[in-house]
Amino acid sequence: METKPRARVAVAGAGAIGSAVALTLSRAQFDVTLFDPDPAGDNASSVAAGMLAPVAEAVFDPVSTPHLAVLRRARDLWPAFAEGLDLPILREGLRVEGRAAWLADIAARFEALGVPFQRLDGALVDAEDWRVEARPALAALRAAFEALGGRLQPRAFVAEDLKAFTAVVLATGAADAGGLAPELAALTPIKGQILRADRGPATGPVIRGEGVYICPGERPAIGATMETGRDDLTIDPSVTEALRAAAIRLRPELAEAVLTTEVGVRAATPDGLPLVGWSATPGVMLAVGARRNGWLLAPLVADLVASYLKGDNPGPDAALFDARRFSRT
Repeated sequence: METKPRARVAVAGAGAIGSAVALTLSRAQFDVTLFDPDPAGDNASSVAAGMLAPVAEAVFDPVSTPHLAVLRRARDLWPAFAEGLDLPILREGLRVEGRAAWLADIAARFEALGVPFQRLDGALVDAEDWRVEARPALAALRAAFEALGGRLQPRAFVAEDLKAFTAVVLATGAADAGGLAPELAALTPIKGQILRADRGPATGPVIRGEGVYICPGERPAIGATMETGRDDLTIDPSVTEALRAAAIRLRPELAEAVLTTEVGVRAATPDGLPLVGWSATPGVMLAVGARRNGWLLAPLVADLVASYLKGDNPGPDAALFDARRFSRT
């Protein structure tokens, strides 16, 4: 299916991927309406540290380990994507700290992946990983989208809306998409809880330790749980206490911090890569299931969506993200 510029396209979901898709399509001169029933910033993408971190993901998340190359390609799209936006890319890298035996294991993982790193003051340091501040980044994407004439609908997209659009792009994360695409049955929800501290490192690299990361900022983020199969937003101190204890081991001053908990639910495929492309349902395209890499993958997914809608060659990554790869087996 090919659409023409100025064709009316709906995007369902205003998280990192949905917002990036809406902006990219608006830049390509599509007539875009962005649907989301939640207030701005009230989604899983806002409950995130905004990691653009292919190395950390590949080293610390076994599901992401085979995907280092595509995660790097996604990161490399960010400077051009963010050009002209009020969206700073923070490039302080990664610092890994912990027990000597554990660090030796992590160093072996770096080496197995062929990732360059340094040993500095008893830590492992990598310069490849970047990040953005999630909530301001969402606001910047929305402002740029609206400046190009994009429209917002503060409600969920429903099947009846298809009549008014040439196509809809489902970027709904783990939210119910109203049965619009059978391929969504491949997704599993993953609940994530993250702590925000009223003190701690304000700048510098993301700090990784055993079972935790600390992301510097005005309210440093301490994360994050990965609770597979859960889609509730209930705060569970029995789960987050392990994050708190691990963070204090890295930075003892956090023992005095006042912590608040934020909860989001992401969607994941069996292989950890999103579903991107046309659904079996006519007029429905998928851009969903990025697991915990929604921010990192957002520009790449948006470019793929734009290529499909324009009828262009989507490039070599399209097969990896094939929207129907699980429904065909």
